[in-house]
Amino acid sequence: MEREQLSGAPAGMGSHLSASASPGPDGEEVRDTAASVSGEPPLRPTHHHTVCVEVSGLHSGQILPFTVPNPEEIWSSEHVKMPFSIFNKQTLVVRGQHDQGREVNRWEVIKEALNRPDFRTVKDLKSAITQYNPKYTKVWTFMGLCQYLDQMHGSERRYLLGKLLPQMAHLALRLPDLCQKPIPLLRVGMKHAITMSQEQIACLLANAFFCTFPRRNSTHHHSKFFNFPNINFSRLFEVTSQRTSEKLKTIFCYFSTVTENMPKGLVTFQRCGLDSAIEWKRSQCKVTQLHVTSEGTIEDQGRGMLQVDFASPMVGGGVLGQGLVQEEIRFLINPELIVARLFTERLDGTECLVITGAQRYSDYTGYSDTYRWVRSHCDSTPRDSWLRRCTEIVAIDAINFGNPRHQYKPRYLERELTKAYCGFSRRVIPDRQRTAIATGNWGCGAYGGDIKLKALIQIMAAAQAQRDMMYFTFGSIDSMTAIYKMHQFLQKRNVTVGQIYNLLEKYSRTDLTRSRQDLYKFIQDNVDCLRGRY
Repeated sequence: MEREQLSGAPAGMGSHLSASASPGPDGEEVRDTAASVSGEPPLRPTHHHTVCVEVSGLHSGQILPFTVPNPEEIWSSEHVKMPFSIFNKQTLVVRGQHDQGREVNRWEVIKEALNRPDFRTVKDLKSAITQYNPKYTKVWTFMGLCQYLDQMHGSERRYLLGKLLPQMAHLALRLPDLCQKPIPLLRVGMKHAITMSQEQIACLLANAFFCTFPRRNSTHHHSKFFNFPNINFSRLFEVTSQRTSEKLKTIFCYFSTVTENMPKGLVTFQRCGLDSAIEWKRSQCKVTQLHVTSEGTIEDQGRGMLQVDFASPMVGGGVLGQGLVQEEIRFLINPELIVARLFTERLDGTECLVITGAQRYSDYTGYSDTYRWVRSHCDSTPRDSWLRRCTEIVAIDAINFGNPRHQYKPRYLERELTKAYCGFSRRVIPDRQRTAIATGNWGCGAYGGDIKLKALIQIMAAAQAQRDMMYFTFGSIDSMTAIYKMHQFLQKRNVTVGQIYNLLEKYSRTDLTRSRQDLYKFIQDNVDCLRGRY
């Protein structure tokens, strides 16, 4: 069998399933992008959509931040607490005066600490950051950042400390001018979108790097933001490992690019959820088209499709820690995704996060411990009428099965089906077209998912959402062959989503204590038993 198989894709499907795209003169894929770059409604703020830029200048390519009177006076439990707020206070201890504290505006301390011509050593950077995070002076070691700098050549170190870090600090200090519109916290149960400029995101990420966001350092269960991912970069600086060094290379590649040539586009973040449950066992939907391949990656060969992020409930997972698998890698090479951690509360079982417009800045090789940053990436993805890159990424979190046998139980099947369907279908801003889905072994590996089951769940959810799919098995020819043959069988036998669900329910009742029959063989052997019931 060939390494790559195409299952049932008719001619003319290329605009939806881009496996048939042909190479252009510079090696990039060439396809008709007219459908993806036009058709959006005019960008405007609504009750369900926060727009952080002035929309009037977009038609001319001019992106200006939305301005509000007295932005520093905003300090709301429903919005991101900004470092420049007058309510962001810090107590300075004055020695020699019975150690009495003097309350000051923390933003003034931040400005004094970061407004400098250079950083000669990592000690200088730590000193600056702990001026406005004094509680962590003896806690944060910055050993991982020290190791990274020790590995650098002299000229590279001088560039980082003497030029790049001061440029990043200057970018961070522009926050009161660039980000005046209050950014809502996307809490559990909210259906809301946020659109902001890439420059605003770069400014927010620079502040995250310098750890300026208040109330975001503690992960204690009783802390105000315990249900949000960490956003300040302090954890990334701590651990001495090759992973830390490669992550820092990728992050600094991003900051080097945006400080030299700031991208002029927008990015939209949508927290979406289902309004009602799906009756899976009664679904009459038929499976859609599938292209399955053992080669390529979601971000490269899935260009122009809805690209699945195998997410953690805390979006980004361990990107600012030691995690370095599919989600963390995607957040590193598309660092604008990281800003979602600032405002996205932990995802519930019927929710997803959709990001449209995130730009890619790095090329890489490897995975987990073998991950290596290679070079900067020139993203040529076209922009839509909102000036967003035509890259749509959906974060859906799978269940982490401590006992892999549990995944076949009906309640877990329903949860995973519902989560995938939400990611493939629900939007705050309606889709103008249903592109194919680019996905793979979602929730497998460390999460204990059965590849055959998870592939089938996604095939069912895609059918319910009426979207075609491109499935990557990441080098496994056996998985590719099995999924391909299963899909062909389902199509030829005209099997519905409801029938597949009932077969999965029946399979879940087989003896868990013994060696279980292969899932796909079980479906093939039992599909005729259900014919008389539908």
